[in-house]
Amino acid sequence: MRYRTRVTAPAAALIGTAAALTMGSPALAAPRGRGTEGAETLGDPVFPTLGNGGYRVLAYDLDLAYDPTTKLVDGTVTTELRTTEALTRFSLDARGLDIRTVRVQGRRAEFEQADEKLRITPARTLPAKARVTVCVEYSVDPSRAAAPTGGWVLTPDGFAVCGQPNLAHTVFPCNDHPTDKADFTFRITVPDGLRGVANGQLVRTERLDGDRTAFSYRSRSPMATELVQITVGDYVVKERPGPHGLPLRDIVPTARAAALEPALALTPGLVDWLEQRLGAYPFETYGLLPCNSDSPTAFDFTGLETQTLTLYKPNFLLQEESKIGSHMMHELVHSWFGNSVSPATWADLWLNEGHADFYGLLYRYERGWTDSLGLTTMEARMKDTYARGDQWRHDSGPVAAPNAVNLFDNQRYVGGVLVLYALRQLIGEDTFNAVERAFLARYRDSAATTEDYIAVASKVSRQDLSGFLRDWLYGTATPRMPGHPDWTVTPVNPSLTVPHSRTGGHHHDNSATL
Repeated sequence: MRYRTRVTAPAAALIGTAAALTMGSPALAAPRGRGTEGAETLGDPVFPTLGNGGYRVLAYDLDLAYDPTTKLVDGTVTTELRTTEALTRFSLDARGLDIRTVRVQGRRAEFEQADEKLRITPARTLPAKARVTVCVEYSVDPSRAAAPTGGWVLTPDGFAVCGQPNLAHTVFPCNDHPTDKADFTFRITVPDGLRGVANGQLVRTERLDGDRTAFSYRSRSPMATELVQITVGDYVVKERPGPHGLPLRDIVPTARAAALEPALALTPGLVDWLEQRLGAYPFETYGLLPCNSDSPTAFDFTGLETQTLTLYKPNFLLQEESKIGSHMMHELVHSWFGNSVSPATWADLWLNEGHADFYGLLYRYERGWTDSLGLTTMEARMKDTYARGDQWRHDSGPVAAPNAVNLFDNQRYVGGVLVLYALRQLIGEDTFNAVERAFLARYRDSAATTEDYIAVASKVSRQDLSGFLRDWLYGTATPRMPGHPDWTVTPVNPSLTVPHSRTGGHHHDNSATL
């Protein structure tokens, strides 16, 4: 998980080419004027410009070709969507992409690029509840859309991508919001000597003219756009068995494969430990992608939980187990909390980060590893965090009420752990564990809100926890800790301000597992 907010820079002036308009498919034909222009927002409280209304995406098919000479990427994204209302116009999120053509149901459509939207006007109004194919051809220069203001990570031999939270639309046109999860397939064409990699499993390898190879992948579970991973470079695939036959695959820089093996070999044990607590791993495969760059400007986070393939900088993974194991657990937890169950809005981020830190810290203390504060137990860490509670609420807002600047502050990480710890203190460990599994089962392959978690906790515990949890999640003062009446909160010092995650582009990690 990244540990700073990506506040999108003002969009540069983008090319808005009006394509020639032809008649739409007769099966979807409806007279103009009997529909609406789709909304250009899904109303997210943190990123209100993200997402688009009037339809839901069913599937994306990305076909990308990388030219190592020009360093450019040519792409075609074919999107299958289902309209929820009759549409005279609809939009996708897109920024920094040179859109060449747009087709709706195989026919060219008018389009314009305005701010971070690709507005598409089909020849005829799209009726409600229609299944529609939209094909966008584009090109992109990753160096112009690189992290931290874009979703591309540049490497000496190619690239990787990091779309979280609001940058996937700098990689491909999409409905860039985690509520609109969809099926994904990928085809990545690269010159011989390089490998193309994406989420899910490899389903086809094609040898092409011009000494090129196309690698095709499919994700078996729906995925949020922010979790997409596409990488190109000189990589080797290392496979190993995981618990219960789970296939694990790591994508490793060829020249560093041997040095990284000790870290990669930890994954089966991590998966086994977590499956005992959260149930079976929810996807078809898992592995690590130590991106082929340790440049401090490549990206400003330690790990990013792109679905089935967690992105890291190689040097982090070269440390001893006690330095990396807790954080590797943090990233693995996101397969359950964040990927399988996505946040319904970015205000629900604490569900991702609080849970990832909760289990990452449990793992650390079980192994006897001292944390960054020199503490060795969850109780000691929570007592320290509890004392900071009012200051964090003053500086970063309540746990479940972030904004775009403080989204990735400590409050969403170890502040979220404190909420989960308080809940476990109140209802007991066995009931807490039952809540966790019930929540994951109920919202698997979809998205959930904070209120959804409260409702599941109340149902499983057979008591109304809404007041208790809302005080912890939305209150401006830290509530009393169950079981610890002696714990005290340090009074707020207005002159002592917790630094926000957005630190002028500098690296800022807030996970307690580091």
